[in-house]
Amino acid sequence: MDRFENVTILKPANIYFDGKVTSRTVLFASGEKKTLGLMMPGEYTFGTAKKEIMEILSGELNVRLPGSDQWIHISGGQVFEVPANASFDLKVVAITDYCCSYLDA
Repeated sequence: MDRFENVTILKPANIYFDGKVTSRTVLFASGEKKTLGLMMPGEYTFGTAKKEIMEILSGELNVRLPGSDQWIHISGGQVFEVPANASFDLKVVAITDYCCSYLDA
């Protein structure tokens, strides 16, 4: 899907890592929440309370998921999942456009 309809977008930006990662929150009538954002090249560690599905729309990164020592290469058009109450590491290689979905486990 390349668009969301009948949603509420929160105006304030979510800004992380001195502005190198930013996103906007999108709320759906069903209660579903997503964020749309950009990540600049760099290394980042994120924590999550809810299960996350990260859809990489364009760009390139490597991700190390919870409980793993291996890095997985992800590029535009690919998706990865992170369990609730976990942290994960990213090495963003190229400017990355993403959509993150937050799920109740």
